[in-house]
Amino acid sequence: MLETDYLIIGTGALGMGFADQLLTDTEASLLLVDKHHMPGGHWNDAYSFVRLHQPSAFYGVGSRELGSNRIDATGINAGFYELASGPEVQSYFDRLMRERFLPSGRVRYFPLCEYNGESSFTSLLSGQTQVVKVNKRIVDATYFNTSVPSTRPPQYAVDEGVTLITPNALPRHVGGHTRYTVIGGGKTGMDVCVWLLLNGAPPESLRWIAPRDSWLINRETTQPGDLFYSRFLGAKAAQLEASANAKTIDNLFEMLEESRQLLRLDRSIKPQMYHGATIAPAEIELLATIPDIVRLGRVRAIGRDRIDLDNGCVQASADDLYIDCTASAIARRPNRPVFEGSTITLQMIRAGLFSFSAAVIGHVEASYGSDAEKNHLCLPMQAPDEAADWLRLMLAENEILARWGADKSLRHWIAGHRLAGASLRDPAAPEEPEIAGIRARIRTAGGAAANNLQALLASLD
Repeated sequence: MLETDYLIIGTGALGMGFADQLLTDTEASLLLVDKHHMPGGHWNDAYSFVRLHQPSAFYGVGSRELGSNRIDATGINAGFYELASGPEVQSYFDRLMRERFLPSGRVRYFPLCEYNGESSFTSLLSGQTQVVKVNKRIVDATYFNTSVPSTRPPQYAVDEGVTLITPNALPRHVGGHTRYTVIGGGKTGMDVCVWLLLNGAPPESLRWIAPRDSWLINRETTQPGDLFYSRFLGAKAAQLEASANAKTIDNLFEMLEESRQLLRLDRSIKPQMYHGATIAPAEIELLATIPDIVRLGRVRAIGRDRIDLDNGCVQASADDLYIDCTASAIARRPNRPVFEGSTITLQMIRAGLFSFSAAVIGHVEASYGSDAEKNHLCLPMQAPDEAADWLRLMLAENEILARWGADKSLRHWIAGHRLAGASLRDPAAPEEPEIAGIRARIRTAGGAAANNLQALLASLD
């Protein structure tokens, strides 16, 4: 029988981030199990041209930077901090395992293994099952059940003779098609459209089936570090002010768009979706060049000469290439307590920052006493889906930041953590007038924003 302090199921960003923090804060032994052959979770299944949609500074683990902290000088991300590519992320987690985790002598890693529950796992190669004696906790880093198109079959009928691929196969299938039909209105669909356009596909050769339009976070507002600090803080003030003053939910989104916090593809269409995706204004401009965007609901069936959708059908051609981008990425599951007896369930506790959430949970596990105290500092947030979830996440964000701010030790730890997005600032040091003014706006709007957001959400009932 194997023995360990923590049995961690999953070596994606959450599992690796939690494990890294325990290695930093404790002397605990860790045993990591994952069905993939390399650490990195869903990045092992992702398409080759995928990139983070937030700066690399927000991703990975606390002990090691991802990327070179570079601001891009060219391309659609010009002027913003670099976005790591999928292969970069895979390499990062692989090196982290080989160069930090395993050499520590406190980590054992079992890839290509399926967790069975009851503290046991089975090798996908040998079929051998091993049981683990867990001295402290079992850590579930798979709760969100992340999926990408290559791991999920299409949820609609496809006639024989129709060429349907996932984004993974797209670079091998370019050419020989008069039209590229991208199915899915989420960030993967946007990535595929942008990739095709940047690589020379004429806009008129694309058809984009987008069941719902989405509100998107403006990447200008999410840049980390001192260089962008006033813009980052100003975005928070603008969001709170809009939240405090909006008369209706539609009015709130109008104000957020007017202050450039959120973007949408077409100002004549009211988005129904919000997944927390981040995008550069240049990408919006590129996507807006596509003339054939089909907004007739989800695909029900693809035939050789037609596509059936929820709310109608469109004509098709036999030589169309279809790219399926409909996997939902992060599953929307009910919140559950992060700390429950012998189990820790890793979840998002800071909106959009999954890596940082895992690090905070690891630090709280190492540094605090009772589960009640730990859960007070680790409030899980559901993955967003509909537009109104922006309001729910803002409320949850305000609440957790208030709780962290009231804990001096945790507040100081967060201020110095690389994944928090801003460098450590001495609270006793004088602030520039611009920053002091923004902080005053935040203090003024904070309470009114929470009250008004709750009233706006109540109007939906």
